[in-house]
Amino acid sequence: QVQLVESGGGLVQAGGSLRLSCAASGRTFSRYCMAWFRQAPGKEREFVAAITASGGMRFVADSVRGRFTISRDNAKNTVLLQMNTLKPEDTAVYYCAAGAFNSGNSYSPRSENYDYWGQGTQVTVPS
Repeated sequence: QVQLVESGGGLVQAGGSLRLSCAASGRTFSRYCMAWFRQAPGKEREFVAAITASGGMRFVADSVRGRFTISRDNAKNTVLLQMNTLKPEDTAVYYCAAGAFNSGNSYSPRSENYDYWGQGTQVTVPS
């Protein structure tokens, strides 16, 4: 099993930056594809970014491409989401997720394909 705990959320002005961290437990952390999803009030959970278990491939949603960067440090069991040039539209609860896939280069933008979730951290970007 993998337990995930997000941190780093908060309030930041538009145009600012914020770094989210996801601390994971479990010796098999390196075998999981890690991803970030977000959910705004009244909206469904949406894919933000993912990094494959191998770390060799990264994927980001069109809405954050060029602004957000996902990375992982398997030695520290940590996944980061660096968020730059934040916009009010980025306001949401951000969730870290872990997914077990058959290939180290696999990922999914669908939340239902992930097995473990953190409790979320709030990111607020006022207008």
